[in-house]
Amino acid sequence: MGLSFDPDTVSLPIGHFIGGELIAAEGAIEMRRPSDGKAYAACPVAGVDMIGRAVESAKAALKSSNWGGVRPRERTKALQAWVDLIEAEAETLAKIEALCSTRPVGQLVVGDIAITAEQIRFFAEFADKEGSELVPTADATLGMIMSEPYGVVGAITPWNFPISMAGWKLGPALAAGNAVVLKPSEMTPFSAVYMAQLAVKAGLPAGLINVVLGDGPTTGTALTGHAEIAKVSFTGSTRAGSAIMENVARTGVKPMTLELGGKSPQVVFADADLEKAATAIAGSVTFNAGQACVAGTRLIVERSVADRLTAAILDKMKAVRPGATWNEATQYSPIISERQRARVDSIVRASIATGGECLTGGGAMDSPGYFYEPTLIANVDQANPAIVEEIFGPVLTIQTFETEEEALALSSHPTYGLASGLFTSDLSRTIRFARKLEAGTVWINRYSRSRDHILPTGGYKRSGIGKDLGREAYLANRRTKSVLISL
Repeated sequence: MGLSFDPDTVSLPIGHFIGGELIAAEGAIEMRRPSDGKAYAACPVAGVDMIGRAVESAKAALKSSNWGGVRPRERTKALQAWVDLIEAEAETLAKIEALCSTRPVGQLVVGDIAITAEQIRFFAEFADKEGSELVPTADATLGMIMSEPYGVVGAITPWNFPISMAGWKLGPALAAGNAVVLKPSEMTPFSAVYMAQLAVKAGLPAGLINVVLGDGPTTGTALTGHAEIAKVSFTGSTRAGSAIMENVARTGVKPMTLELGGKSPQVVFADADLEKAATAIAGSVTFNAGQACVAGTRLIVERSVADRLTAAILDKMKAVRPGATWNEATQYSPIISERQRARVDSIVRASIATGGECLTGGGAMDSPGYFYEPTLIANVDQANPAIVEEIFGPVLTIQTFETEEEALALSSHPTYGLASGLFTSDLSRTIRFARKLEAGTVWINRYSRSRDHILPTGGYKRSGIGKDLGREAYLANRRTKSVLISL
Protein backbone atom coordinates (compact mmCIF):
# COMPACT_ATOMS: atom_id res chain seq x y z
CA MET A 1 0.00 0.00 0.00
CA GLY A 2 1.34 3.47 -0.91
CA LEU A 3 1.76 6.38 1.46
CA SER A 4 -0.20 8.96 -0.56
CA PHE A 5 -3.41 10.04 1.17
CA ASP A 6 -6.40 12.36 1.04
CA PRO A 7 -5.63 15.27 3.40
CA ASP A 8 -9.31 15.78 4.20
CA THR A 9 -9.51 12.35 5.84
CA VAL A 10 -6.80 12.81 8.48
CA SER A 11 -7.90 12.97 12.12
CA LEU A 12 -5.90 15.45 14.20
CA PRO A 13 -5.36 15.45 18.00
CA ILE A 14 -6.34 19.08 18.50
CA GLY A 15 -5.75 20.24 22.06
CA HIS A 16 -3.19 20.37 24.83
CA PHE A 17 -1.86 17.08 26.22
CA ILE A 18 -1.46 17.32 29.98
CA GLY A 19 -1.30 14.58 32.59
CA GLY A 20 -1.83 11.91 29.97
CA GLU A 21 -5.07 13.42 28.66
CA LEU A 22 -5.99 15.41 25.56
CA ILE A 23 -7.56 18.66 26.77
CA ALA A 24 -9.85 20.22 24.21
CA ALA A 25 -9.46 23.97 23.80
CA GLU A 26 -10.92 26.56 21.51
CA GLY A 27 -8.71 27.30 18.53
CA ALA A 28 -7.42 30.84 18.19
CA ILE A 29 -4.85 30.70 15.36
CA GLU A 30 -6.03 29.83 11.85
CA MET A 31 -3.94 27.10 10.25
CA ARG A 32 -3.51 26.60 6.51
CA ARG A 33 -1.98 23.68 4.64
CA PRO A 34 1.26 24.78 2.92
CA SER A 35 0.64 22.50 -0.07
CA ASP A 36 -2.65 24.10 -1.14
CA GLY A 37 -3.32 27.04 1.17
CA LYS A 38 -6.56 25.54 2.48
CA ALA A 39 -7.61 26.36 6.05
CA TYR A 40 -7.97 23.09 7.96
CA ALA A 41 -7.82 23.75 11.73
CA ALA A 42 -7.31 26.33 14.47
CA CYS A 43 -4.55 26.10 17.04
CA PRO A 44 -5.38 26.74 20.71
CA VAL A 45 -3.20 29.13 22.70
CA ALA A 46 -2.15 28.12 26.21
CA GLY A 47 -1.89 30.97 28.67
CA VAL A 48 -0.29 31.27 32.09
CA ASP A 49 -2.88 29.05 33.79
CA MET A 50 -2.52 26.21 31.29
CA ILE A 51 1.27 26.40 31.51
CA GLY A 52 1.01 26.22 35.29
CA ARG A 53 -1.22 23.17 34.98
CA ALA A 54 1.30 21.47 32.68
CA VAL A 55 4.22 22.21 35.01
CA GLU A 56 2.31 20.88 38.02
CA SER A 57 1.50 17.73 36.03
CA ALA A 58 5.17 17.26 35.20
CA LYS A 59 6.20 17.74 38.84
CA ALA A 60 3.56 15.28 40.04
CA ALA A 61 4.66 12.68 37.48
CA LEU A 62 8.28 12.97 38.58
CA LYS A 63 7.31 12.54 42.22
CA SER A 64 4.88 9.65 41.83
CA SER A 65 7.00 7.67 39.38
CA ASN A 66 10.43 8.58 40.81
CA TRP A 67 11.47 8.80 37.14
CA GLY A 68 14.74 10.53 37.92
CA GLY A 69 15.63 8.09 40.70
CA VAL A 70 14.63 4.68 39.36
CA ARG A 71 17.23 2.18 38.24
CA PRO A 72 18.59 3.89 35.11
CA ARG A 73 18.07 0.81 32.94
CA GLU A 74 14.34 1.08 33.65
CA ARG A 75 14.30 4.49 31.98
CA THR A 76 16.11 2.98 29.00
CA LYS A 77 13.57 0.16 28.69
CA ALA A 78 10.61 2.52 28.98
CA LEU A 79 11.95 4.84 26.28
CA GLN A 80 12.71 1.89 24.01
CA ALA A 81 9.09 0.75 24.33
CA TRP A 82 7.95 4.25 23.32
CA VAL A 83 10.20 4.16 20.27
CA ASP A 84 8.81 0.76 19.28
CA LEU A 85 5.36 2.35 19.19
CA ILE A 86 6.60 5.40 17.24
CA GLU A 87 7.99 3.05 14.59
CA ALA A 88 4.80 1.00 14.53
CA GLU A 89 2.71 4.17 14.09
CA ALA A 90 5.06 5.77 11.55
CA GLU A 91 2.45 6.03 8.78
CA THR A 92 -0.11 7.72 11.04
CA LEU A 93 2.51 10.13 12.35
CA ALA A 94 3.66 10.84 8.80
CA LYS A 95 0.14 11.71 7.66
CA ILE A 96 -0.40 14.11 10.56
CA GLU A 97 2.96 15.74 9.89
CA ALA A 98 2.63 15.91 6.10
CA LEU A 99 -0.81 17.48 6.31
CA CYS A 100 0.37 20.37 8.48
CA SER A 101 3.96 20.94 7.49
CA THR A 102 6.39 21.21 4.57
CA ARG A 103 7.64 17.64 4.96
CA PRO A 104 6.58 15.18 2.17
CA VAL A 105 5.01 11.98 3.47
CA GLY A 106 7.50 9.73 1.67
CA GLN A 107 10.48 11.50 3.21
CA LEU A 108 8.90 11.38 6.66
CA VAL A 109 8.53 7.62 6.93
CA VAL A 110 12.02 6.68 5.72
CA GLY A 111 13.70 9.88 6.93
CA ASP A 112 12.43 12.07 9.76
CA ILE A 113 10.53 9.44 11.75
CA ALA A 114 13.06 6.64 11.31
CA ILE A 115 15.94 8.94 12.26
CA THR A 116 14.03 10.34 15.26
CA ALA A 117 13.43 6.81 16.51
CA GLU A 118 17.15 6.07 16.22
CA GLN A 119 18.03 9.25 18.10
CA ILE A 120 15.68 8.54 21.01
CA ARG A 121 17.13 5.02 21.26
CA PHE A 122 20.60 6.57 21.23
CA PHE A 123 19.77 8.84 24.16
CA ALA A 124 17.94 6.08 26.04
CA GLU A 125 21.20 4.13 26.16
CA PHE A 126 22.93 6.97 28.01
CA ALA A 127 20.69 6.51 31.07
CA ASP A 128 22.84 3.77 32.62
CA LYS A 129 26.17 4.74 31.07
CA GLU A 130 26.71 8.35 32.18
CA GLY A 131 26.54 9.46 35.81
CA SER A 132 28.42 10.49 38.91
CA GLU A 133 32.15 9.97 39.29
CA LEU A 134 34.87 9.76 41.89
CA VAL A 135 37.63 12.32 41.48
CA PRO A 136 41.16 12.42 42.89
CA THR A 137 41.48 14.29 46.20
CA ALA A 138 43.75 13.97 49.24
CA ASP A 139 44.10 10.51 50.83
CA ALA A 140 42.11 11.58 53.88
CA THR A 141 39.09 12.60 51.76
CA LEU A 142 36.75 11.16 49.17
CA GLY A 143 35.72 13.49 46.35
CA MET A 144 32.69 12.92 44.15
CA ILE A 145 30.92 14.79 41.37
CA MET A 146 27.27 13.80 41.68
CA SER A 147 25.00 14.03 38.64
CA GLU A 148 21.24 14.48 38.80
CA PRO A 149 18.34 15.62 36.57
CA TYR A 150 17.12 19.21 36.63
CA GLY A 151 13.46 18.35 37.14
CA VAL A 152 11.06 19.98 34.66
CA VAL A 153 12.53 21.04 31.31
CA GLY A 154 10.72 23.56 29.11
CA ALA A 155 11.24 22.89 25.39
CA ILE A 156 10.17 24.85 22.31
CA THR A 157 10.46 23.43 18.80
CA PRO A 158 10.18 25.03 15.32
CA TRP A 159 7.92 24.25 12.39
CA ASN A 160 10.45 23.08 9.81
CA PHE A 161 11.11 19.54 11.14
CA PRO A 162 8.47 19.07 13.84
CA ILE A 163 8.94 15.36 14.65
CA SER A 164 12.72 15.51 14.48
CA MET A 165 12.93 18.57 16.69
CA ALA A 166 10.56 17.04 19.26
CA GLY A 167 12.89 14.02 19.38
CA TRP A 168 15.92 16.29 19.85
CA LYS A 169 14.32 17.77 22.96
CA LEU A 170 12.42 14.84 24.46
CA GLY A 171 15.04 12.12 24.00
CA PRO A 172 17.93 13.51 26.07
CA ALA A 173 15.73 15.23 28.66
CA LEU A 174 13.73 12.09 29.45
CA ALA A 175 16.74 9.76 29.36
CA ALA A 176 18.47 12.07 31.83
CA GLY A 177 15.57 11.69 34.27
CA ASN A 178 13.58 14.88 33.66
CA ALA A 179 9.97 15.61 32.79
CA VAL A 180 9.21 17.91 29.83
CA VAL A 181 6.69 20.59 29.00
CA LEU A 182 6.95 20.94 25.22
CA LYS A 183 5.59 23.77 23.08
CA PRO A 184 5.68 22.89 19.38
CA SER A 185 5.25 25.57 16.73
CA GLU A 186 1.69 26.80 16.38
CA MET A 187 1.98 26.04 12.65
CA THR A 188 2.84 22.34 13.07
CA PRO A 189 1.78 21.17 16.55
CA PHE A 190 -0.14 17.95 16.14
CA SER A 191 2.57 15.37 15.54
CA ALA A 192 4.09 16.28 18.92
CA VAL A 193 0.73 15.73 20.60
CA TYR A 194 0.42 12.32 18.94
CA MET A 195 3.97 11.38 20.01
CA ALA A 196 3.05 12.25 23.61
CA GLN A 197 -0.08 10.12 23.37
CA LEU A 198 2.05 7.21 22.16
CA ALA A 199 4.39 7.68 25.12
CA VAL A 200 1.58 7.11 27.61
CA LYS A 201 0.27 4.20 25.56
CA ALA A 202 3.75 2.68 25.68
CA GLY A 203 3.81 2.89 29.48
CA LEU A 204 5.68 6.09 30.28
CA PRO A 205 4.23 7.83 33.34
CA ALA A 206 1.33 10.11 32.46
CA GLY A 207 2.46 13.72 32.89
CA LEU A 208 6.10 13.01 32.12
CA ILE A 209 5.53 14.57 28.68
CA ASN A 210 3.11 17.49 28.50
CA VAL A 211 2.45 19.32 25.22
CA VAL A 212 1.03 22.83 25.29
CA LEU A 213 -0.06 24.53 22.08
CA GLY A 214 0.21 28.20 21.34
CA ASP A 215 2.32 31.04 20.01
CA GLY A 216 5.61 32.51 21.18
CA PRO A 217 4.50 35.81 22.75
CA THR A 218 1.82 34.19 24.95
CA THR A 219 2.61 30.51 25.43
CA GLY A 220 6.36 30.57 24.90
CA THR A 221 6.80 33.52 27.23
CA ALA A 222 4.73 31.88 29.96
CA LEU A 223 6.63 28.61 29.61
CA THR A 224 10.19 29.96 29.62
CA GLY A 225 9.41 32.42 32.38
CA HIS A 226 7.72 29.93 34.72
CA ALA A 227 9.61 29.81 38.02
CA GLU A 228 9.57 26.01 38.20
CA ILE A 229 10.93 25.37 34.71
CA ALA A 230 14.47 24.41 35.63
CA LYS A 231 16.01 24.45 32.15
CA VAL A 232 15.01 25.76 28.72
CA SER A 233 15.78 24.16 25.36
CA PHE A 234 14.85 26.05 22.19
CA THR A 235 15.39 25.64 18.46
CA GLY A 236 14.35 28.50 16.21
CA SER A 237 15.35 31.93 14.99
CA THR A 238 18.07 34.06 16.52
CA ARG A 239 15.54 36.82 17.17
CA ALA A 240 13.26 34.46 19.11
CA GLY A 241 16.25 33.03 20.99
CA SER A 242 17.24 36.54 22.07
CA ALA A 243 13.68 37.18 23.29
CA ILE A 244 13.77 33.95 25.33
CA MET A 245 17.09 34.96 26.93
CA GLU A 246 15.60 38.33 27.84
CA ASN A 247 12.48 36.72 29.30
CA VAL A 248 14.48 34.21 31.34
CA ALA A 249 16.77 36.96 32.64
CA ARG A 250 13.74 39.02 33.64
CA THR A 251 12.06 36.17 35.55
CA GLY A 252 15.08 34.38 37.01
CA VAL A 253 18.25 32.52 36.05
CA LYS A 254 18.26 29.08 34.45
CA PRO A 255 20.43 27.18 31.97
CA MET A 256 19.49 27.25 28.30
CA THR A 257 20.28 25.32 25.15
CA LEU A 258 19.63 27.50 22.10
CA GLU A 259 20.04 26.22 18.54
CA LEU A 260 19.39 29.30 16.41
CA GLY A 261 19.77 30.73 12.91
CA GLY A 262 22.44 30.19 10.31
CA LYS A 263 23.82 31.59 7.07
CA SER A 264 26.16 28.77 6.25
CA PRO A 265 28.93 28.90 3.63
CA GLN A 266 29.97 26.12 1.24
CA VAL A 267 33.54 26.62 0.02
CA VAL A 268 34.56 24.80 -3.16
CA PHE A 269 38.17 24.58 -4.38
CA ALA A 270 39.18 23.76 -7.95
CA ASP A 271 40.51 20.33 -6.93
CA ALA A 272 37.11 19.19 -5.64
CA ASP A 273 34.84 16.61 -7.28
CA LEU A 274 32.58 19.22 -8.89
CA GLU A 275 29.70 16.88 -9.71
CA LYS A 276 29.61 15.65 -6.12
CA ALA A 277 29.81 19.25 -4.89
CA ALA A 278 27.00 20.39 -7.20
CA THR A 279 24.72 17.62 -5.98
CA ALA A 280 25.38 18.44 -2.33
CA ILE A 281 25.09 22.20 -2.76
CA ALA A 282 21.88 22.13 -4.79
CA GLY A 283 20.42 19.58 -2.41
CA SER A 284 21.17 21.67 0.64
CA VAL A 285 19.00 24.55 -0.60
CA THR A 286 16.24 22.54 -2.29
CA PHE A 287 15.76 20.02 0.54
CA ASN A 288 12.70 21.22 2.45
CA ALA A 289 12.84 24.24 0.12
CA GLY A 290 15.80 25.61 2.05
CA GLN A 291 13.84 25.74 5.31
CA ALA A 292 16.62 24.45 7.52
CA CYS A 293 18.82 26.38 9.91
CA VAL A 294 21.91 24.62 8.53
CA ALA A 295 21.04 25.19 4.85
CA GLY A 296 24.22 25.97 2.93
CA THR A 297 22.96 29.13 1.29
CA ARG A 298 26.30 30.85 0.51
CA LEU A 299 28.40 29.24 -2.23
CA ILE A 300 32.02 30.44 -2.26
CA VAL A 301 33.84 28.89 -5.22
CA GLU A 302 37.32 29.18 -6.70
CA ARG A 303 37.04 31.43 -9.73
CA SER A 304 38.64 29.02 -12.23
CA VAL A 305 35.82 26.47 -11.80
CA ALA A 306 32.94 28.82 -10.95
CA ASP A 307 31.24 28.64 -14.36
CA ARG A 308 31.38 24.82 -14.51
CA LEU A 309 30.02 24.42 -10.99
CA THR A 310 27.32 27.04 -11.52
CA ALA A 311 26.08 25.29 -14.67
CA ALA A 312 25.84 21.96 -12.83
CA ILE A 313 23.94 23.51 -9.93
CA LEU A 314 21.55 25.31 -12.29
CA ASP A 315 20.68 22.02 -13.99
CA LYS A 316 19.80 20.44 -10.66
CA MET A 317 17.81 23.42 -9.43
CA LYS A 318 15.76 23.66 -12.60
CA ALA A 319 14.88 19.96 -12.40
CA VAL A 320 12.82 20.19 -9.18
CA ARG A 321 9.05 19.86 -9.39
CA PRO A 322 6.57 20.99 -6.73
CA GLY A 323 4.15 18.54 -5.22
CA ALA A 324 1.72 18.23 -2.34
CA THR A 325 3.23 16.87 0.85
CA TRP A 326 0.58 14.14 0.95
CA ASN A 327 1.81 12.72 -2.38
CA GLU A 328 4.36 9.95 -1.82
CA ALA A 329 6.33 10.93 -4.95
CA THR A 330 6.86 14.56 -3.90
CA GLN A 331 10.47 15.63 -3.42
CA TYR A 332 10.23 19.44 -3.40
CA SER A 333 8.44 21.14 -0.49
CA PRO A 334 6.28 24.25 -0.22
CA ILE A 335 7.17 27.23 1.95
CA ILE A 336 5.41 27.01 5.32
CA SER A 337 3.10 30.01 4.82
CA GLU A 338 2.18 32.83 2.46
CA ARG A 339 3.77 35.28 4.87
CA GLN A 340 7.08 33.41 4.84
CA ARG A 341 7.01 33.09 1.04
CA ALA A 342 6.49 36.85 0.78
CA ARG A 343 9.47 37.40 3.05
CA VAL A 344 11.67 35.15 0.90
CA ASP A 345 10.58 37.03 -2.20
CA SER A 346 11.18 40.45 -0.62
CA ILE A 347 14.80 39.55 0.23
CA VAL A 348 15.38 38.18 -3.28
CA ARG A 349 14.05 41.39 -4.80
CA ALA A 350 16.14 43.52 -2.44
CA SER A 351 19.20 41.49 -3.42
CA ILE A 352 18.59 42.11 -7.12
CA ALA A 353 17.87 45.78 -6.53
CA THR A 354 21.27 46.17 -4.87
CA GLY A 355 23.24 44.56 -7.69
CA GLY A 356 22.57 40.82 -7.47
CA GLU A 357 22.05 38.90 -10.73
CA CYS A 358 19.30 36.28 -10.63
CA LEU A 359 20.45 33.30 -12.73
CA THR A 360 17.33 31.20 -12.14
CA GLY A 361 14.14 31.38 -10.11
CA GLY A 362 13.28 34.51 -8.24
CA GLY A 363 9.54 34.12 -7.85
CA ALA A 364 6.56 32.08 -6.69
CA MET A 365 5.83 28.87 -8.57
CA ASP A 366 2.71 28.58 -10.70
CA SER A 367 1.07 25.90 -8.58
CA PRO A 368 -1.33 25.61 -5.64
CA GLY A 369 0.14 26.28 -2.23
CA TYR A 370 3.13 28.32 -1.13
CA PHE A 371 5.88 27.08 -3.46
CA TYR A 372 8.90 29.20 -4.37
CA GLU A 373 11.32 28.64 -7.23
CA PRO A 374 14.85 27.48 -6.42
CA THR A 375 16.83 30.69 -6.86
CA LEU A 376 20.48 31.33 -7.68
CA ILE A 377 21.91 34.85 -7.27
CA ALA A 378 25.37 35.93 -8.47
CA ASN A 379 27.37 39.18 -8.26
CA VAL A 380 26.72 39.80 -4.58
CA ASP A 381 29.01 41.46 -2.07
CA GLN A 382 29.14 41.02 1.69
CA ALA A 383 26.58 43.77 2.23
CA ASN A 384 23.97 42.29 -0.11
CA PRO A 385 20.70 41.38 1.67
CA ALA A 386 20.87 37.80 0.35
CA ILE A 387 24.26 37.43 2.06
CA VAL A 388 23.34 39.20 5.29
CA GLU A 389 19.86 37.80 5.97
CA GLU A 390 18.85 34.26 6.91
CA ILE A 391 16.24 33.83 4.18
CA PHE A 392 14.88 30.39 5.15
CA GLY A 393 13.95 29.57 1.58
CA PRO A 394 15.48 27.93 -1.52
CA VAL A 395 17.91 30.77 -2.30
CA LEU A 396 21.63 30.30 -3.00
CA THR A 397 24.19 33.06 -3.55
CA ILE A 398 27.50 32.72 -5.41
CA GLN A 399 30.77 34.47 -4.64
CA THR A 400 34.21 33.68 -6.08
CA PHE A 401 37.76 33.72 -4.73
CA GLU A 402 41.34 33.15 -5.83
CA THR A 403 43.24 32.51 -2.59
CA GLU A 404 42.60 30.53 0.58
CA GLU A 405 42.73 33.72 2.61
CA GLU A 406 40.03 35.29 0.45
CA ALA A 407 37.86 32.17 0.72
CA LEU A 408 38.17 32.17 4.50
CA ALA A 409 37.33 35.87 4.73
CA LEU A 410 34.22 35.43 2.57
CA SER A 411 33.07 32.42 4.60
CA SER A 412 32.96 34.40 7.86
CA HIS A 413 29.60 35.95 8.75
CA PRO A 414 29.23 38.73 11.33
CA THR A 415 26.12 37.18 12.89
CA TYR A 416 25.97 33.44 12.28
CA GLY A 417 28.24 30.43 12.72
CA LEU A 418 26.04 27.34 12.68
CA ALA A 419 27.41 25.09 9.92
CA SER A 420 29.80 25.16 6.97
CA GLY A 421 30.87 23.01 4.05
CA LEU A 422 34.22 22.47 2.36
CA PHE A 423 34.89 20.65 -0.92
CA THR A 424 38.52 19.82 -1.69
CA SER A 425 40.78 16.82 -2.26
CA ASP A 426 43.66 18.42 -0.35
CA LEU A 427 43.91 16.84 3.12
CA SER A 428 46.16 19.55 4.55
CA ARG A 429 43.76 22.26 3.37
CA THR A 430 40.89 20.31 4.92
CA ILE A 431 42.51 20.39 8.34
CA ARG A 432 43.54 24.05 8.03
CA PHE A 433 40.03 25.14 7.08
CA ALA A 434 38.27 22.93 9.63
CA ARG A 435 40.31 24.66 12.33
CA LYS A 436 39.64 28.16 11.04
CA LEU A 437 36.00 28.05 9.96
CA GLU A 438 33.80 29.76 12.54
CA ALA A 439 31.01 27.21 12.75
CA GLY A 440 29.78 24.56 15.15
CA THR A 441 29.66 21.96 12.36
CA VAL A 442 32.04 21.53 9.42
CA TRP A 443 31.12 19.07 6.66
CA ILE A 444 33.89 17.99 4.28
CA ASN A 445 32.99 16.82 0.75
CA ARG A 446 29.34 16.54 1.82
CA TYR A 447 26.65 18.83 3.14
CA SER A 448 24.26 16.93 5.37
CA ARG A 449 23.98 15.25 8.72
CA SER A 450 24.54 11.52 8.99
CA ARG A 451 23.02 8.97 11.32
CA ASP A 452 26.03 9.26 13.62
CA HIS A 453 23.99 10.64 16.49
CA ILE A 454 27.10 10.94 18.64
CA LEU A 455 28.03 14.10 16.71
CA PRO A 456 26.61 17.17 18.48
CA THR A 457 25.12 20.14 16.67
CA GLY A 458 25.16 23.76 17.75
CA GLY A 459 26.48 27.13 16.72
CA TYR A 460 29.06 29.82 17.20
CA LYS A 461 28.29 33.53 17.51
CA ARG A 462 24.54 34.25 17.50
CA SER A 463 23.75 30.82 16.12
CA GLY A 464 23.27 29.52 19.61
CA ILE A 465 24.44 28.30 23.00
CA GLY A 466 25.09 24.66 23.88
CA LYS A 467 24.54 21.53 21.82
CA ASP A 468 21.76 19.26 20.63
CA LEU A 469 22.50 15.62 19.81
CA GLY A 470 25.57 13.76 20.99
CA ARG A 471 26.75 13.13 24.54
CA GLU A 472 26.66 16.87 25.09
CA ALA A 473 22.87 16.97 24.75
CA TYR A 474 22.42 14.29 27.41
CA LEU A 475 24.85 15.95 29.82
CA ALA A 476 23.15 19.32 29.26
CA ASN A 477 20.04 17.80 30.87
CA ARG A 478 21.92 16.85 34.06
CA ARG A 479 23.33 19.13 36.73
CA THR A 480 26.26 18.33 38.97
CA LYS A 481 27.22 18.94 42.57
CA SER A 482 30.60 18.49 44.22
CA VAL A 483 30.79 16.33 47.36
CA LEU A 484 33.87 16.10 49.60
CA ILE A 485 33.93 13.64 52.51
CA SER A 486 36.52 13.66 55.28
CA LEU A 487 37.42 10.05 56.07
